[in-house]
This record gives sequence, C-alpha cells and structure tokens, in this order.
Amino acid sequence: MASSRSRWIGLLFISLAISLVIIDGTIVNTIFPEIISGLGLTSTEVQWVQESYVLIFAATLLIWGSLADRFGRRLVLLIGIVIFVAASVWAGSADSAESLILARVIQGFGGAMVLPTTLSLVNANFQGKERGIAFAVWGSTIGGMVAVGPVLGGWLATDFTWRWAFLINVPLGLLIFGGLVLYVTESKAPGAKQGIDWVGALLSMVLFGPLVFGLIEGRVYGWWLVNPQSNFQVGTLMWPAEGISVIPLSLGIAVVAGVAFVWWETRRARNNQGVLLDLKLYRIPSFRNGTIAALIISMGEFGLIFAIPLWLQNVIGMTPIGAGLVLLFLAGGAFVASGVGGALSGKLPAARAVQLGVGLEIVGIVGFGLVASTTTGWAAIAPFLFLYGVGVGLATAQLTGVIMVDVPMDKTGQGSGSQSTARQVGSALGIAVIGTVLFTGTQASLEDRLATLAIPATAQVGIVEAVVDSAGGVIPGLVDSLTAQSVELSLAEEIQEASGQALTDGARSASFFAAGFLVLGLLASFRLGAKPSAAPPARARKSATPTT
Repeated sequence: MASSRSRWIGLLFISLAISLVIIDGTIVNTIFPEIISGLGLTSTEVQWVQESYVLIFAATLLIWGSLADRFGRRLVLLIGIVIFVAASVWAGSADSAESLILARVIQGFGGAMVLPTTLSLVNANFQGKERGIAFAVWGSTIGGMVAVGPVLGGWLATDFTWRWAFLINVPLGLLIFGGLVLYVTESKAPGAKQGIDWVGALLSMVLFGPLVFGLIEGRVYGWWLVNPQSNFQVGTLMWPAEGISVIPLSLGIAVVAGVAFVWWETRRARNNQGVLLDLKLYRIPSFRNGTIAALIISMGEFGLIFAIPLWLQNVIGMTPIGAGLVLLFLAGGAFVASGVGGALSGKLPAARAVQLGVGLEIVGIVGFGLVASTTTGWAAIAPFLFLYGVGVGLATAQLTGVIMVDVPMDKTGQGSGSQSTARQVGSALGIAVIGTVLFTGTQASLEDRLATLAIPATAQVGIVEAVVDSAGGVIPGLVDSLTAQSVELSLAEEIQEASGQALTDGARSASFFAAGFLVLGLLASFRLGAKPSAAPPARARKSATPTT
C-alpha cells in the first residue's frame, strides 16, 4: 500500500483524469458554430460529432471496467489516457467531418476506459472514513466539470480556435499520465483467470449503444413513425422517408441483446467461466438498490443543465460564454460539496447524505422553475444553481460510496462499470423525456400565445416550427426576420416576446419534470441502508492489496 501522502496526491491525478473525460463530453456544445464554419458540417454530421463519442462511451463502460479487474486498473487507465490524448490530437487537426467523427469515436473508447477505472482505483486505495472523503472529491469533480466544459469551450473557441478545445488535452494528458505513474499504485483482482468473455462484451455493446441512441434521438427521428424533417442517415445510407422510424428498431435490438446478455452471463457463471458482469452483484442490497437509485436520480440531474443554457442565451440574450459562466455557480457548489462531504464522512450515514444532496437538487430545480421569467436576470437563478451544485456533489459522491461499499474487491471494476453505465442510461432517458417536455411545452405555450395575437393559423405553424426546431435559437433574431417579411414592427416585437415567454414556460415545465424524477430518486434512496457500513472484512482487505 502506498504512503498516505502518495495516495492523496494520486487522488488529485485520478480526479484530473476524470475531469478530462467529463469536460470533453460537454465542451463541443459551445464550439459547434465554429466547427460548422471551419469544416462545413451538415446538420447530420454535427449530430454525429457529438453522438459518436457518447454512444461509444456508454456502450463500452462495462467492458473496460471488467477488463481492468483482470489486467490492472491503473494500466487500463493509462492506456485510456494515451488513446484519449492521441484522439484529441486527431480531432484538433481534423480537416473533414469524417475525420472529426472518427476521432470522436476513438475518444469515446479512451474516455470509457478512464471513468470506471478511476472509480475502482479510489475504491481499492482508500478504506473507512478516507474512502468517504475520496469519493466526495471524485463525485464533486464530475458534478463540477459538467458545468466547466461549456465555459472552457466557449473561451477557447472565441479567443483562440475551436481546435484548442481538443488540443488542450495534450499537455493536460501528459501531466496526468506522469502523475498516475508516480503516485497511483496498481491494483487488480488476484488470480484473475477463466478467459475473457468476448461474447458478453459484444452483447453489452449491442445492448447499450442502440439503447442510448434510441433514448437520445427518439424526439429527433420519431419515437414510432419517421419524422420527415429529420431523416436518419449514416454516410451514404439513408433510412426510408416514410413508415417506421429507426428508433423502434434501435430499442428493439437493445431489448433482444439485453435478454441474450443476461442468458449468456448466467450460463458462463454456471459453468464457472469468466464473465463480463457477475450478475450475483445484484444480490447485494446496497449495490442493487443504489444502482436503481442512481439510474432514477440521473434522469433528473441533467434536466436543469440541459434547459438553462438555452433559456439564458435565447430568452435573456446572453452569449454562450456568459451562459457558461453562470453555470459556474453550479460547479462552485459541486466543489464546495467535496469539502462538506469529506467533513460528513463517518459522522452522517452515507444514505442520509445522499438524501440531503438530492433534497438540495430538488430545491435548486424547483427554485429555478419558480423564478424564471423573460425579465429574470442571471443573479436571480445563481443561488439556486449553487444549491443544485452542492446537491449534485453530495449525492453523486455518497451514492457512489453506498453502491460500492459491499462489492468484493476483485469485482470493483465490474461494479464501477455497471453503476457508471446505469448513470449514463439514466441520463440519456432523462434528457429524452425532459427534452420532449421542454419542446412540447414550448410549442403548446407558443400556439396559445400566437392565437391571442390573432396570428393566422398558417403563419402560426411556421413560427412555431422555427422556434421549436431551433431550440429557441431563432428568437433573438425574430424581429429582423419578420419585419423583412413585411410584418409590422410592433407585431414582430409581440411575437418575439411571446416566443421568449413560451420557451420560458417550456423550461419551467422541464425543471418541474426533472424535480419529479429527483423526488422518485429520493424515495428510492430510502431503500438504502441508513447505518454506516462496517469496515470491509479482512479477506476483502487482503484482496485489495495493490499488486505491482
């Protein structure tokens, strides 16, 4: 076991490693206009620049977590950093849409190697109260960096070039790699054998890739029938413009693969063969109940982050960088939570800390929904963002500790990959549902408001479609656009005001819906044990001894 000082320095580099991955998942959202201008991307290519990373990331988390148990958690983490940095160089120097999309695919592989291995290394290198503090730092880093990504991307794209949003990973990656080598001790499951479960790995990718794709893109391509305005396309292959959408097929493939995965893993375990995921982990109450709570809570946690930047930019009139800076209040709250979580470790049962965190998230989301209006400034929502950030930091860290506390040390990679995948699926489902609520609520409100202005039905359809399809992006320029079509200035201003109010109504509805998910997550958290877990048994501690 490394010295206490080395382990805490190692935790710093582990946290930096997870920061690299989390930031890259959100940083592209603010640099898309510059990428589109520089590479001439089509709308379909823009979608795949983002989705290619997310899909590969979600589809392979479980695989790398399991392989890390076998071959070494630090080794897999280091390989992941190398792949991630190399792909970042590729992305930063890409001269075509195809090149950038392929680079994002490789980044997804590298990122998926980093997330579960950082968690399993924290779990392996810290015990007792120290583990609670370490989880607080790890979880708060995730919560904070989700908000930092858009700010960093906006700054780099505005003051430098969008390419630096990727190339910045090179010096950071080299620093992290060196720190991991010097201060993080290797650990892996002792006596790992029985062969690699290649079929299980393939089935898990076929399960989670189409599942996450279907949940994220259902609103775009149509949940059942084809959306004629957004036809699914991969390269030169295009889905038929009529009939059943690609989404039912995608979700159907996921269901079939899920059944096959459970059958295959059960069969291999019965024959005493190596498995990708030991399904017996779900017999552990803390792991099973914690994973369910994490999935539900993740459905609500990203609702606020999804809706607020759109509202700040398109209704309040802030720049992308300005909107990102407002989200730093959320990041600040998450980092404060690391100190609070560390102080509470050993004093407050982890399940109670989770409930406290989720409660603060609910207050933050509901508070935004209550104060948001077309005349509300950023200062009015900043306190609620801060509370929300504290809640995210507390809930993420402490819930992770609850999930992992009783997992055998030789299964921590599997456990880490499983709970990380559950969070990704929950986030995708939450974004799908909350995004639908946001745009459906905006559409219904705008239709009502335009009707009161006596706008002809045919004109209403065009305005509503423009506002909803652009996620409110056309609102700031509506007056100029309408007056250019010979609409009176006073009426154009009223339509713009109505559009802003409608998007606000949609954002408020989305926030209340997200709060509803979090309430369900809060209720689910009461199934978690209220008592602090005892120290791991001697046998488990022995298996946790790092190997070099």
